[in-house]
Amino acid sequence: MSEYYAIARERYGEAGVDTEEILKTLQGTAISIHCWQGDDVGGFENKGESLGGGIQATGSYPGKARCADELMADFDKAVSLIPGKHRINLHACYAVFDGKPAERDQLKPEHFAKWIDFAKERGLGIDFNPTFFSHPMVKDNLTLSSPDEEVRSYWVRHAQACRRICGAIARELRKPVLNNLWIADGYKDVPADRLGPRLRLKKSLDEIFGEKIEGVIDSVESKLFGIGLESYTVGSSEFYLAYASSRPGVYNLLDNGHYHPTEFISDKIASLLAYFDKIPLHVTRGVRWDSDHVVLLSDELKDIACEIVRNDALDKVLIGLDFFDASINRIAAWVVGVRNMQKALMYAMLNPWKTLKDLQDNARFTELIVMQEQLKLMPAGAVWEEFCLRNKVPQDGEWFAEVREYEERVLQKRV
Repeated sequence: MSEYYAIARERYGEAGVDTEEILKTLQGTAISIHCWQGDDVGGFENKGESLGGGIQATGSYPGKARCADELMADFDKAVSLIPGKHRINLHACYAVFDGKPAERDQLKPEHFAKWIDFAKERGLGIDFNPTFFSHPMVKDNLTLSSPDEEVRSYWVRHAQACRRICGAIARELRKPVLNNLWIADGYKDVPADRLGPRLRLKKSLDEIFGEKIEGVIDSVESKLFGIGLESYTVGSSEFYLAYASSRPGVYNLLDNGHYHPTEFISDKIASLLAYFDKIPLHVTRGVRWDSDHVVLLSDELKDIACEIVRNDALDKVLIGLDFFDASINRIAAWVVGVRNMQKALMYAMLNPWKTLKDLQDNARFTELIVMQEQLKLMPAGAVWEEFCLRNKVPQDGEWFAEVREYEERVLQKRV
């Protein structure tokens, strides 16, 4: 225990906060780390082809992963610099075929055996996402809501196959798997029919979720708009919230980059906790119309963490990250994002919420605001340093040297 941490522990103790309990809780809080940051959402199907279906990664920083082995090695490097044990978040387009490719509606658990073995060896969990973009069967920006029955049924089969894969992963790892469904269906200009596509999407979802599969947690993810569908998105927030509310076992995933730039999901978490026993999250950083920038330790990130912690919902909120930046070192992006999510959670845990709630309930608002402001300059950094020390990972200011060395030794040799 460092002298710096000992002082912080005493200071927080005076405020009624046990930092040792917080370090223990933070150690057991897993973040689902998205694999697609490592290769700009490329996947392993169509090498060299551009992304499509509402997805766009910008930048040309050298050294992105080109195959499963490279992506796994880069992921290993990233998690070696992140304290705690976490989860891998996969997209279906990261299937490993070993020379025998399969169509997306024919994907099977064996196509993810390499990922399962990778997770097992490291004690990691896995989460999953069907991939409804960058494929010839995305017709006119439509998949599950398409009026073309051949297109719609193809993507239903893909989603059904993905749920069975999730079930197999859950059995192998003996851990639940979050299966999150996001589609980029919509129209660039004002549609003549808004209800029809949503009724087709509702039909598709009922077909997809009709089979009960043990170990699978299902969620649906809304978006305000996307590239090429600026005027109308079939899977809107209202549609998916209503769907999840009416379908037992289906949850509404909140992605904080998928709403209006002035709209904050931190304010939505408590509302959903009143009705759902689980809330899946994709934490990202929206900048104007783009939703997927590297997560920073912003006020909104801290507010998201505070809503989770002060409502005793760490076991109910499933925290995952979702960003992709091809303009900077991809491993550094992972490390910055995950460590910031952990710092936000730690910041939230370092607040004496029972005391603060009591002040609010007793209308002692002056004392409440005084204490809230006092807590902002408490020595949280010392607690974070102790967390890194106990996990034997580099401190802030130290870990980037390892990333730079890995870039020079490995990434720069990829052409």
